[in-house]
Amino acid sequence: MPTGLLGIEELSRGEVEAILHRARTFQPLQHQSYKKLDTLRGRMIVNLFFEASTRTRTSFEIAAKRLGADTVSITASGSSVSKGESLVDTLNTLAAMRPDAIVMRHAASGAPYFLAHHLAIPIVNAGDGTHEHPTQALLDALTILDHKPALEGLRVAIIGDIAHSRVARSNVHLLAKFGVDIVLCGPATLLPPELSAIATGVTLTNDIREAIEGADVIMMLRVQLERQHDPPLQAGEYFHFYGLRLDHMALAKPDAIVMHPGPINRGRELTSEVADFQQSVILNQVENGVAVRMAVLERVVGAHVEAARQKSGAVRESGLGI
Repeated sequence: MPTGLLGIEELSRGEVEAILHRARTFQPLQHQSYKKLDTLRGRMIVNLFFEASTRTRTSFEIAAKRLGADTVSITASGSSVSKGESLVDTLNTLAAMRPDAIVMRHAASGAPYFLAHHLAIPIVNAGDGTHEHPTQALLDALTILDHKPALEGLRVAIIGDIAHSRVARSNVHLLAKFGVDIVLCGPATLLPPELSAIATGVTLTNDIREAIEGADVIMMLRVQLERQHDPPLQAGEYFHFYGLRLDHMALAKPDAIVMHPGPINRGRELTSEVADFQQSVILNQVENGVAVRMAVLERVVGAHVEAARQKSGAVRESGLGI
């Protein structure tokens, strides 16, 4: 794994499995009275969010603190970006303060990759435009494994605004590594045909009933109106064709689970009956976000610290450090 986490696409199956295995060891910590470790004591994590976020930003903060790290959270409105400072200058300023990792969310696809080429500090992608959201896919996989014995052999239906969903893309990349049967469903204008070429086993449909038929996992997506200049369907029309209702569940496997990355728009993407259904694992996803992000931060910061230690040792052995 590189010193940062930019996307799921470049991870191997083994790296994904290692992160999920480590995250599982952190899950019991959620239910203990004392939740703080000293794994990253003395380390500093900067959370830099240029887009609004509740679940991701908060869970990264909690994850860092539970590992014993210090955190600084910065939003675009509270930074010099609002005064016209460029993204590179902002990151260089932060880098000069020597944090051990920067967790970053940005509206531009590829922004974390761009900065990773300019900075030696590890960058963790907390969502970049419509490109990827790697830790969401990891926590989704962990949640599925909480309810299913394995990812292999599952049929997963991902339904909604596929075109603008970084969650969908990261999940397709992750699930495809395990040979999952993936069905992407949404209005034709929100269902890019190129996604079927990401991996074998990815199919597209505009029919929600066809997507749900025999599904083990139903993953609903938020309609991202902020990224749509001309929404193809009004709220009522969208719900009629692509909103998940309780009667749809009869088409899926009897033990099918319902997921949603949040925030939920009840009455547009799914009904309250489904959101609060006994087979809904939406809150389980939120809880697993902390465990997964603990595993990612531990791995990323640990790799960075070890690389720095080895570099320092090499300098001393060469005599240049004398």
